[in-house]
Amino acid sequence: MRLLLVEDDDLVADAILRGLSAASYAVHRVSSAETAQAALLNEEFALAIIDVGLPGADGLTLVRRIRSAGKMLPTLILTARCTLADKVKALDLGADDFLSKPFEAAELAARCRALMRRSSGALNGIIKLQRMSVDLLGKRLSVDDVEVELTAREWLVLECLVRRINLIVPKEKLQQAVASPDHDTSANAVEVHISRLRTKLGNAALIRSLRGLGYRLEEVRTS
Repeated sequence: MRLLLVEDDDLVADAILRGLSAASYAVHRVSSAETAQAALLNEEFALAIIDVGLPGADGLTLVRRIRSAGKMLPTLILTARCTLADKVKALDLGADDFLSKPFEAAELAARCRALMRRSSGALNGIIKLQRMSVDLLGKRLSVDDVEVELTAREWLVLECLVRRINLIVPKEKLQQAVASPDHDTSANAVEVHISRLRTKLGNAALIRSLRGLGYRLEEVRTS
């Protein structure tokens, strides 16, 4: 797997390169958003690791440009800032995950693996968890190999959550997903859909509420 690292600090970049090389990843490192965009035009990468604090255009601007170009490349943001506003902004611009500095090489490698697994599943149209399978193209949910019927808006909420499994989905994003002129799109309406989804998923997956942040779908592993 070839990864793109966008990091202007030589010491930080060297440490990341060593850690990812030890995890058997090939990494191409650039030091600015502009050189990253050039690299993305000429090469294919499985994932981009992007530092927020870059010379010229910052890392969040780079993420926005990647998404505006229609690229679905998974993006992992590295940041020394870790406020709620920063996290929400990164997610709204299209980042898939973020990692606060300082961090351990093992955690970075693990997050890269998780993002690429999710990306592979989404591209194939099927996202499989231990007890749950979601067919994004066929709009089908199966729990323990039994198909589960969902309403149209329950499906829209589930799709938002499963595309960002183990990541926080802001409540506002769920409200936008189910919005229509004839439907209540209030926060309370989203909570109703979440409650019904929890009932239908049973203990196959957990939808966790995070006060002030949103919701997160988590896989429930069995021994």
